[in-house]
Amino acid sequence: MLSRIRFTNLSISSKVLLISVLLSGCSSLPEEFEHSPESKVAYSTSSLSELRDGQKSGQTESENSAVLLQNSGWEALSQRLALIEMAEQSIDIQYYIWNSDDSGRYLASRIIEAANRGVKVRVMLDDINLDEREDLLTSLNAHSNIEIRIFNPIPTRKGVSKWLRVLGDFSRLNRRMHNKTFTVDGVVSVVGGRNIGDEYFDLSDEINFRDRDAMVMGEVVGEIQSSFISYWDSRWSYPVELLGGEQTLDLSDIDKIARPHYHGYPNLPEDNEAAYHFLQALMPQMTWVQASFISDQPVPEDADDTSIPKETAVTLSQLVNQAKSSVTLESAYLIFDDRQLEGIKQQTNSGIEIKALTNSMVSNDLITNHSGYAGRRQDMLENGLQLFELKPDTALCESSTRDASKCAPITPYGLHTKSAVFDKKVAVIGSFNFNLRSTYLNTESLLIVEDLAIAEELANDITQAMNEENSWRLGLEEGDPRWYSGDKVWETEPETGRWERFNSRFLQLFPIEKYL
Repeated sequence: MLSRIRFTNLSISSKVLLISVLLSGCSSLPEEFEHSPESKVAYSTSSLSELRDGQKSGQTESENSAVLLQNSGWEALSQRLALIEMAEQSIDIQYYIWNSDDSGRYLASRIIEAANRGVKVRVMLDDINLDEREDLLTSLNAHSNIEIRIFNPIPTRKGVSKWLRVLGDFSRLNRRMHNKTFTVDGVVSVVGGRNIGDEYFDLSDEINFRDRDAMVMGEVVGEIQSSFISYWDSRWSYPVELLGGEQTLDLSDIDKIARPHYHGYPNLPEDNEAAYHFLQALMPQMTWVQASFISDQPVPEDADDTSIPKETAVTLSQLVNQAKSSVTLESAYLIFDDRQLEGIKQQTNSGIEIKALTNSMVSNDLITNHSGYAGRRQDMLENGLQLFELKPDTALCESSTRDASKCAPITPYGLHTKSAVFDKKVAVIGSFNFNLRSTYLNTESLLIVEDLAIAEELANDITQAMNEENSWRLGLEEGDPRWYSGDKVWETEPETGRWERFNSRFLQLFPIEKYL
């Protein structure tokens, strides 16, 4: 549906800012868009709600929601497809990235088929990764049952001038919607860290990611829907037709898009009957828990002030400060500033064990993001944080993909998860990377689960990934970082070359860590 753009913000001179203004010309978009208020959707009984209600028995009053963690790509894609096939009333989707690859196109085709049978579809996408696909989105939006809105679009739509315009309006256009939610019939949602694309579903021949999200039902779905509506109706949410695309594409041959195939897994559910039996067998595996959903305001109260942590960041900081024994983190990108490091130091000095798993240089798909982490790595270790970096040839890949061709050394493998466990009692799965962009700039969302079984399951999964067969353990010797695995020790980042390490150090010279 959409293709991915790697975008990194770099510091620039005032002369370049002037050039960007001249190139961008006059904006064709209003500064904000005011939506007509919509009446709240009143959901009626559906096949999904009947399946959900059949699972309700014996829960305590506090166990308001059911949760199932999704760790493999096949699980994540199967569950989304099954929900689409079961949809009878609505599908509400919110994503940062939707790739135009096998999984992205196939999911889009099934959503169109759902719209053809009368399901109301709303799609909310961030603008930064649209890749000039306005014609496609405008064509989809022309369907009577599909409506698409774009978050915080860049007024200049094409070419180099588009990205120069970002630099010219740096404060606002760096505010990206990183949230990821997927809700069907107001009954079941999928939330967490995955975007839509082959690399998030263990299907890519270019790179695959260890990732995680959760399927949920119960009261927390209402909170997820309320969050979606706040973005959908926000003044930074623009109807896609304002972006200048043309309705030029014929969608009549949508059924010709092939279903993705996994070598080591059963076929993906492809019709209503298969979807029903799939979810009927899956729902009893869900755990009823106390859960809540937190998301940032779609439009900051002061968009020009990027020094104030957002609500999701504040919530996570409170959970760290409330921890009595342990904090376990897993994050694709990991950067803490001085204020955050001081808080970590206070906790570790009081005996709290704080462990974090992140990408190594060789498993990270973005050298810019790794450079920000590497520049703070020694500080993290000095302040008591225990660090682990994922090995690219970890057996975790084949365990997830069941296909050696999707793993290193044939296909690169990295980390995209964003999760945390506090005292093995509270689990958090969301879109929030533990870096400064998530803390101060992007909008993010968090699923917070208060349940011993879920928290222990997640903590064990992260701890397994930290084991020496999967990750390098870091430490300090005479003040310098070292990498350990068994009886081996590395003084520089393992399995990297001088040029890669030089690029990382060079990028640390620029004041860009907040934008990574």
